[in-house]
Amino acid sequence: MNVALKRVHERESTLSDVVSKYPDVPRLIILKIDVQRRGVHYTRRALDGLDPAVHQLRSAIWCSRDGIYTDTNVPESLLLRDGTSIVVESVSTDKEPYLVDLVDGRPALIDGDEVIEFVEFWEKPRYYDLVTSSGIPMKDVISARPQRLSILLSTVCHFGKNSCLYCEIHNNNKTKGRPVRPKLRMEDVSEVVREALREEGRFCTFCITGGSILKGQEVFDREVDLYIELLQAIGEHFGSRKFPSQLVASAYSEKQLRRLYDTTGLMSYTCDLEVLDPEKFRWICPGKAEAVGGYEVWKQRVIRAVDIFGRGNVSSGIVGGVELATPYGFTTEEEALEATLAEAESLARHGVPAFFVVWVPRPNSPFRDQKSPSLDYYVRLTRGLERIKAAYGITTDFDDYRRCGNHPDTDLSRIR
Repeated sequence: MNVALKRVHERESTLSDVVSKYPDVPRLIILKIDVQRRGVHYTRRALDGLDPAVHQLRSAIWCSRDGIYTDTNVPESLLLRDGTSIVVESVSTDKEPYLVDLVDGRPALIDGDEVIEFVEFWEKPRYYDLVTSSGIPMKDVISARPQRLSILLSTVCHFGKNSCLYCEIHNNNKTKGRPVRPKLRMEDVSEVVREALREEGRFCTFCITGGSILKGQEVFDREVDLYIELLQAIGEHFGSRKFPSQLVASAYSEKQLRRLYDTTGLMSYTCDLEVLDPEKFRWICPGKAEAVGGYEVWKQRVIRAVDIFGRGNVSSGIVGGVELATPYGFTTEEEALEATLAEAESLARHGVPAFFVVWVPRPNSPFRDQKSPSLDYYVRLTRGLERIKAAYGITTDFDDYRRCGNHPDTDLSRIR
């Protein structure tokens, strides 16, 4: 069987086939992966069951997987019965997604004629109905996942035309009709944090991220300055020196990391290598490769962050599956898995776990016509990354199923 036919064959494996093949991986985790790969389409009946007074609706800041900026008439996302989030978007039916329909009055995932699983729509936090003193809707300042507050510092990335090939942020910045997000004001952030924390027990952490900012005497200095300002605005509402928080950002120098740690309440740091291979990194992430001297420099900066934030508080994210992109990616899933897991273990030896998100080719990205790998591949990647973390005694407490919900391997960690 040649490579092309092998990939087609693997993609055609059914959910039940893969669930039967991997009895050590919970069915709901495998289902989550498949739903993320394929997307969902909401029937009219499902949307009629959506209650805007209760449920969280999707933001229009980013476009959908069909390349369309959404209005706010679809759910933000879905929740499985084990408390696991599925961070997924609506797509058109010609892409063969799972359908979300009402069955006996309850939302359910449908594949063909089969009811696969009942799900729930995310419930919105109370602050989503409020506006700040400056008149900005609070939901546009800080967004929410079921148990997390998420703050996007900036929708602009300075890599520009050298942005990562799977990413659409550069083209999004130029797309007509894109909703304009107001510039983030620290006064608004502080006000929303205060209001969100009034909902006691709802949120367990903050996740802060944004596009890379290259300005400064040293590359990323300006980016660090802005994150310090943002973290200090959050920290005003905590009496402790540190508060539950994760920063997903660029590869900072030790000096920059020390400033972040010493001057804010930040507890954990994530620097995404995106693809765990030097050559693939240089091709897929050209801006990152040029910014600080290539893959090995990014890798070493992540590793050195452990000395500052501590073991178990530093990680690197990858876009799982993008390593198989054509024409320069790995040519077989077996080769890609072996190389990715070997490099993930190299990071784990230094106390840095690698987490992955399911790669979905984005409509405004250079990789828009690519194909994601098979469900089988993603389940093997999930098992492999979790086994590495377990072997090296690395926890995922700051990026687990409650605090993120977008990493199948950290979902698996909860049953370790």
